[in-house]
Amino acid sequence: MSAIFQSLGKTITAGFVILIVIIVATGGAGAKGGDHAWWAFVFRWLHVMSGVMWIGLLWYFNFVQTPSMPKIPDEQKPAIGKVIAPTALFWFRWSALATVVTGLILGGMNGYIVPALTLTKGVHAIGIGMWLGLIMAFNVWFIIWPNQKKALGIVQVSAEEKAAAAKLAGMTSRINTMLSIPMLFCMVAQKNAGL
Repeated sequence: MSAIFQSLGKTITAGFVILIVIIVATGGAGAKGGDHAWWAFVFRWLHVMSGVMWIGLLWYFNFVQTPSMPKIPDEQKPAIGKVIAPTALFWFRWSALATVVTGLILGGMNGYIVPALTLTKGVHAIGIGMWLGLIMAFNVWFIIWPNQKKALGIVQVSAEEKAAAAKLAGMTSRINTMLSIPMLFCMVAQKNAGL
């Protein structure tokens, strides 16, 4: 049993096995595999899974890594910048993209993508959440990631450019943290009469 937990791949596989057992044992997720309701459910689940990864990493950076950096001895900081941060940023940016793609697919499948994006009454809560998510994803790919590459030394720049890039990436990450609060509220509010 402990071998399962010594490998992330095995742990993830075990999670999917448990999920399949639950689905089979309970007779499915309420829809026949292959019909529209089943696929809408699958994309909602994938959207939530990727969103948890994305916002979880955003909050890790802002609540844990960034505030902890001044407390880390200088000789230990290269491990963060060369190993942990690049890996976390890989999962951060790709989970942001997966969240947007699965969300847009879900909106298209359920027929509310255009009304939501145009903030039509009745779907305006999800629309506001979608716009906030799109702004945040733009920030990840076009501001945070290019500047983090400079700050982490993946792209070589002068010391002044590196410091400016780190500051801009950090500020944009804080903006995304701020936006994540109303974004998550709007996403949940749509199905729960919150707006």
